[in-house]
Amino acid sequence: MATKTFEYTVIVAGSTRTGKVDGPDTQSVARHLREGGMTPIDIHEVSNTGLNREINLGGNTVRPKDVAVCIRQLATMVSAGLSLLQSLSAISEQASSPALQKVLREVAGDVETGSTLGDALSKHSKVFSPVVLAMIRSGESGGYLDAVLTSVADQLESELKLRRAVKSAMVYPTVVLIFAVVVVIAMLLFIVPVFEGIFADLGKELPLPTQILVSLSQFLKYAGGPLLVLVLLGLWWWRNHHNDLAVREKLDPLKLKAPIMGGLMQKVALARLSRSIATMSRVGVPIVQTLGIVGETAGNVVITQAVDRVKEKVVTGSALGKAISEEPIFGPMISRMVAVGEDAGALDTMLEKVAEFYDDEVEAATASITSIIEPVLIVMVGSIVGAILISLYLPIFQLSTSVE
Repeated sequence: MATKTFEYTVIVAGSTRTGKVDGPDTQSVARHLREGGMTPIDIHEVSNTGLNREINLGGNTVRPKDVAVCIRQLATMVSAGLSLLQSLSAISEQASSPALQKVLREVAGDVETGSTLGDALSKHSKVFSPVVLAMIRSGESGGYLDAVLTSVADQLESELKLRRAVKSAMVYPTVVLIFAVVVVIAMLLFIVPVFEGIFADLGKELPLPTQILVSLSQFLKYAGGPLLVLVLLGLWWWRNHHNDLAVREKLDPLKLKAPIMGGLMQKVALARLSRSIATMSRVGVPIVQTLGIVGETAGNVVITQAVDRVKEKVVTGSALGKAISEEPIFGPMISRMVAVGEDAGALDTMLEKVAEFYDDEVEAATASITSIIEPVLIVMVGSIVGAILISLYLPIFQLSTSVE
């Protein structure tokens, strides 16, 4: 049976609410609304064609920044004494992303019908990470949701700051590389063919560099289309499969071994991991459950697998610091800080210090990488363009020399 869209008006908790829902017929929609604790007043089908079709351009994704702002607003309102339902309703109206507005309305509806916040958010696992869900559930069960929401907001904002630092370091080299590729392709397609006609009129054998340049120009002229198609197919494949476990198991170890960037990626991963463990420990999530969740937050399968091995050792009775010390990827500093934190009963504080240390390291590393890459890229681009120009003018230089 085809699914239709219906617009409804219902009474909930003494107030009216309108909305839209998909269903096969009005009877099924009414039954669904009643099961949700709502009293239907009016249900009618709406058309999804022509001008009545809802258009949502660019609103199908929720950015991490939007989630961080949403959690911060929720923490502020709950701490100020507003009820959870009032807070969710308020921030759903303020959310800048249409997709996030939809998610928050659904969460508010679930909470209104008796669901816990953690269970309501878990229906949107693509928006809210397992770490966030575990922390919120812990706060609800312990009766300190406002404090947990504040901790979650702090963590998400720190993650965003770290991500911005890494992205800012990559913007300049990426732009320069794209510019260099565009310039080289333009010279091969438009400038070299002009000189090629001049060379043909000379009737002399071309120098080897010029022959190579002309061959590259001819190759790109005929193979450019298929190469572009292959590049686009490769980008499409990467977009759909770069998170596949088989792909990550091959590429993630190479990322950590990459010159210059490998060390930066490792520091970013360890900063994320340390902060996630620290925050979850602070709000009372058991360490075994924490280790079962935080591995994926590192963003690298090598570290995820190391965390899984640490979890197995902790389950069998090993101390966390000792288990971490047996995994070289974490380094001696983390294992020593964790061991001290365990002995002093301040594991969250120690790991927060580790995260702050790696944050500072990432900022320093990104500044250093930027200062190194800038002159290297300038020299590289200048060398490529210079080599092309020299190759183009080399036959003319030889001709002038022979005339003299």
